Amino acid sequence: MKLEAIDRALLAGEHGAAAERAMALLVRYGEACGAERFISIESAHIDGCLYHGPSSIDFARRFVELGGKVCVPTTLNVAAVDVTHPGWHCGPPEIIAEQEELTRLHEQLGCLPTLTCAPYQRMARPRRGEHVAWAESNAIVFINSVLGARTDRYGDFTDLCAALTGRVPLAGLHRDDARRPAVVFELPSVAVAGLPRDLYFAAIGYVVGRRAPGIVPYLRGLPLDASEDELKSLGATGASSGALALFHAEGVTPEAADMPTAGVPVEAVSPAEVEAAIASLCQAAEGEDVAAVCLGTPHYSIHEFALLNRAIAGRRRSVATEIYVSTSREIAAEVAGDPAFDALRAFGVNIVVDTCTYLAPVVRETSGLILTTSGKYAHYGPGNLGRRVALMTLERCIRSAEVGRVSAPC
Repeated sequence: MKLEAIDRALLAGEHGAAAERAMALLVRYGEACGAERFISIESAHIDGCLYHGPSSIDFARRFVELGGKVCVPTTLNVAAVDVTHPGWHCGPPEIIAEQEELTRLHEQLGCLPTLTCAPYQRMARPRRGEHVAWAESNAIVFINSVLGARTDRYGDFTDLCAALTGRVPLAGLHRDDARRPAVVFELPSVAVAGLPRDLYFAAIGYVVGRRAPGIVPYLRGLPLDASEDELKSLGATGASSGALALFHAEGVTPEAADMPTAGVPVEAVSPAEVEAAIASLCQAAEGEDVAAVCLGTPHYSIHEFALLNRAIAGRRRSVATEIYVSTSREIAAEVAGDPAFDALRAFGVNIVVDTCTYLAPVVRETSGLILTTSGKYAHYGPGNLGRRVALMTLERCIRSAEVGRVSAPC
């Protein structure tokens, strides 16, 4: 690899022992990626702050012992548990202290304790063309696709090394050629698919991820008024079903107009395929008991809270069904302090922070379905939690919560 003066200085320990160690790891990583040189980054988002075992703590603690500090603005992804509401945690109790220690170590390194999978919603908005080192699958696909910033798929530990050095190999989606589409998908419109919009975007993401695993698709036919929350849903579901890290949507995403599609294979996505995706994520029978409704995977935005608040106003939740919404601390504080969101409190909505309920078990009732509007939750929830999960519209989730059983489709 061609090393610039800053890279050689980092490797020589001129920026401290922690940066030296991190850079040595990144050089090996870059060689494995086939990179020819390094580039600088403007920010990082860390996934390794989610506790998976003692190695998580060991890795971060070693950099603290070496006096490490991140050299770019660095945010933290979700944790393994909501330590602000420890009474809600239904998993092993010892993980609470372990997660607290891991978060503290990252804070000592200078990371911001945002503890959200969607920092792009409020506090960190990379600009188009800006190189960053972000981990967490939905965050990666969102900033690459919706914001037009550039990050490769950084995983645990590599992300922290990038934050400590401010350098990454020029590889993967940092490169122009890697961002070009490999397939064009002709999509059915919302009307032709015959679906509510919240189901439509989740299902399209699931199909696209399955059809184009690990490659860049170009999408034709998405609604031109697609919101950031809808694109967030599409990207997160596609990242779950097929490692989607970047998509271009014609007339919607910032880089689409600059992407050459001549000669790129064109494939159609049929309405039947979209319907089949929903069926695979919603294997629930009308009348089945509902233990909980879990929303906010990825974390809820303030706009999504407003939609939920309007949808449940004047309605009453069954005592048999809990409702949880995951979000960031910042958005949770705004909702808690605004009387305009009183309908949420009247309905008994529990706002989970610092984690996500498809990772951290909080549903107390051990039998019954978990309902969600998230394709990502419906994909990962059964394996992570050992529970049956069903994807539904927000309205159907609420009607089911009112009676404690799966209601009929709208």
